[in-house]
Amino acid sequence: MKKFLLWIPTIPFMLSFGLILIVFHALQVMALKLGYTAHTKVVNGMIFFINLNMWCLLSPIKFTNLAGKLPTNKPAIIISNHQSMFDIPAIGQILKKQHPKYISKKSLAYGIPSVSYNIRNGGSIWFERPKKNDSEAIKNKKRTEALDKLNAFTHYLNQHQRSGVIFPEGTRSKNGHVHEFKRKGLHTMLNNMPDALIVPVALDGFWRLTQYKLKPMGFWLNLSCTVLPLIERAGKSNDTIIDEAHQLIKNNVYDTVG
Repeated sequence: MKKFLLWIPTIPFMLSFGLILIVFHALQVMALKLGYTAHTKVVNGMIFFINLNMWCLLSPIKFTNLAGKLPTNKPAIIISNHQSMFDIPAIGQILKKQHPKYISKKSLAYGIPSVSYNIRNGGSIWFERPKKNDSEAIKNKKRTEALDKLNAFTHYLNQHQRSGVIFPEGTRSKNGHVHEFKRKGLHTMLNNMPDALIVPVALDGFWRLTQYKLKPMGFWLNLSCTVLPLIERAGKSNDTIIDEAHQLIKNNVYDTVG
């Protein structure tokens, strides 16, 4: 019965969400012809309305910045836990001045209005993950392609002083728990971006939005997106930085089950 009742707020949420994506897809296409700045402003507008749409579910996002005002003349590595597809607009809003770009899986780069267009044209990267049934040769090819793209991505971030968002758990948490971080991608970013700020972000409660795989959505949730204090890099190994980021994020995620 409870799950059935959740369709009542889900329907208007999904209708308005779909309308936002369609309208802003057209706006992005037009804005991109005017250049990066115009396109970014449109994307920021889309993100604002996606987050505002959470009111349909009576689940407004609480934004908290414990890092203070961040410099905009340095690149950054934004390290976050991953709970749902709505993590990205939350990070995009609170850290919009850092021009966040994302590392995405290939399936998100095509077929989704606004989202896929922004991934392909806004500075983010995507690659295909190796599958269990892939041959070893195909797995190695995909890993090489991913590494080449990541190296080019970090060069772009350094050159334009922008920020790369990475979800090192590798997959979304289905129960809120922060899983162990996969380190290879983080090591590459840390090695290639020695002057980048290290910005940990904790997302809490977002997993409940999609616990029924959007059929229906969660309702009346406590959602929070918290930018945690910067991690100092001086004198620390990559693994120490990764461990510190993991612990900071884990300590600020409270809504878990199981």
